[in-house]
Amino acid sequence: MKPPKAHGKPKKREPELFLNRELSWLQFNGRVLEEALDAANPLLERLKFATIVASNLDEFFMVRVAALQHAVQEGDTSPDLAGLTPGQQLREISLRAHEMVDRLYGALAEAILPALAERGVRIATVAGLDPTLRASLAKHFKDEVLPVLTPLAIDFARPFPMLLSLSLNLAVLLGPAEGEELKRLAVVQVPARLPRLVRPVGGDGTSYVLLEDLIRSELSALFPGQEVLEAAVFRISRDAELDLDDEGGRDYLEALEEELRKRRKSQVVRLEVEASASDALLTLLTDRLEATADDVYRVRGQLDIRALYALVELPALEDLRDAPLKPLAALEAKDQEAIFEILDERGLLLHHPYDSFDPVVSLVSRAADDPDVLAIKQTLYRTSGDSPVVQALARAAEQGKQVTVLVELLARFDEQSNIRWARSLEEAGAHVIYGIRGFKTHAKICLVVRRGRQGIRRYVHLGTGNYNDRTARLYTDFGLMTSDPVIGADASAFFNALTGYSDAPRMKKLAMAPTALRERFLKLIERERRRAEEGQAAEIRAKMNSLVDEEIIRALYDASKAGVRIRLNVRGICCLRPGLKGVSDTIEVVSVVDRFLEHARVFAFRNGGDEEVYLGSADWMPRNLDRRIELLFPVEAPEPRQKVLAALEAMFADNLKSRWLLPDGSYRRRRLGKGDEAFRAQLHLYREAQKAVDRARAASAVLLEPLTSPG
Repeated sequence: MKPPKAHGKPKKREPELFLNRELSWLQFNGRVLEEALDAANPLLERLKFATIVASNLDEFFMVRVAALQHAVQEGDTSPDLAGLTPGQQLREISLRAHEMVDRLYGALAEAILPALAERGVRIATVAGLDPTLRASLAKHFKDEVLPVLTPLAIDFARPFPMLLSLSLNLAVLLGPAEGEELKRLAVVQVPARLPRLVRPVGGDGTSYVLLEDLIRSELSALFPGQEVLEAAVFRISRDAELDLDDEGGRDYLEALEEELRKRRKSQVVRLEVEASASDALLTLLTDRLEATADDVYRVRGQLDIRALYALVELPALEDLRDAPLKPLAALEAKDQEAIFEILDERGLLLHHPYDSFDPVVSLVSRAADDPDVLAIKQTLYRTSGDSPVVQALARAAEQGKQVTVLVELLARFDEQSNIRWARSLEEAGAHVIYGIRGFKTHAKICLVVRRGRQGIRRYVHLGTGNYNDRTARLYTDFGLMTSDPVIGADASAFFNALTGYSDAPRMKKLAMAPTALRERFLKLIERERRRAEEGQAAEIRAKMNSLVDEEIIRALYDASKAGVRIRLNVRGICCLRPGLKGVSDTIEVVSVVDRFLEHARVFAFRNGGDEEVYLGSADWMPRNLDRRIELLFPVEAPEPRQKVLAALEAMFADNLKSRWLLPDGSYRRRRLGKGDEAFRAQLHLYREAQKAVDRARAASAVLLEPLTSPG
């Protein structure tokens, strides 16, 4: 497949029209932090959001901040769309990220953890325990922890160890050796394979100490006869950007494995350290790690709070969590067994996590075991470790079916997992393709080819999210299952283009990036603009994770100037400024952050009243439109189309978990007016899904029995 041609002429720089991508992302993470700070949320939900904020920051530093640091080191001073150079971006990021970290750990120390302690769930210090419990911990340390530890002395003869990114470590400052004046530095890595939360034997069952605190309390066992002056926990984040030639094939797989090994040696982009660490110790660390003052984050409380997520799932604390919303059965078990017969009659639109992911698993599983199925072709980007989809694909290959799986190895931070199960599929007999030269495969599609009474028939699943049964319970996504022959033919053309040597396929209903998707979107936006100029009602409604692409944003501005009403539900990054006079007066942008991660991509165009609705895997970002394999697909049947539009409208109606983007890049919540009824979109959509299930069950329960006699 050839890369796309350059599109459009260079645009003049107009930084006043755009928001900076990185700062917009920090705004998004700030909205997640607001959920952790919101006392109206159940306590364990607040803790969950706090751990998400921290985890998000980890990836942000390892990827986005690392890229900016590389740009500065290479002398890049070119401004972004918003007019900021890489150096200016780094300075602004440092200011905002330090403030965010202070707020996050302040909320933990002052509100969340004290409130949990009142409910009996405590993170205690070893020093604060009674002698009996301290003795039990000392025994645990001697038996289970000490054998795993390796103290590392650091001096001129022994360089600073190559510590793993995101690993926890203790920096230990020791007194001078006999006859010397200089204090000495040592490092003790906290073992990642041991439980971070340690429960003292004989305790009350809900009190824990942190493993690093236990190690610190027993340092004399690691440095016998030495004077321990100070010990502080620290954590480093390293550059995690992969630098590869996207060559595909076996050589590419081996290159990726090598690059993952090199990732451990990449430069430090952030140094987190306990706030109690002395300036002297911190200076030693920053010098040895070659970190700058802006890279240093002093943290109040424990580092790496991801471990606290284990507390979120503690039993017997149901009142501290949101009431469970279990995925609903869009198809009964008997219908899932007859999935091909169901799809012969009608298409099926699923809205996860309200609708269960089971029908998708059933499609692949039934295809694996059905003797009439000849072939299964599927893309896989991220999936669960024990994925039933992967198991079904392996089973199908073992039974002699033609199984082709296009595995995206560069699914960031899932690369090693993808390598493992991709190899297992190969061993089962599947034909595995390790990516496409020059492009990341992000499309979500499964094609089943089956011989039926009427000949060969194709069954297709297209989605906005990954084939991951676990995240399908946490992310909102749409999936379309269909036996539409045109979509089936498009799906075959898509896979043939990816697995063989051919030009980009010409498809009738699907649109593919990087060859045609950008042009499709621009034409759809342009059509609305022309209708508005002709005096017709024109409207664009869209939902996505991120809006970054300059050409799309400018097309939306032009449409707005013509009078097109544009409503955008953008969960994360948004570089478009809504509400600019004479530029984007008719554009509104809302972000919804709630218990489920909003992940679906939806695009609706009024089209003079003959509305067109599309779902897809791509956000409006250059990487999705130009550097990834993506798919856009239509929702044509009236009932599924209305289901999509109702979900989209719910996002704009939310007045509890929505924030509206202002022209200056800040977000504000919608204030409830007098008499306004509270509306939480995700709860509303779950209730609507429940009603649909109840209606379907009631309809199937109606039995029409003919009378055989007049009596």
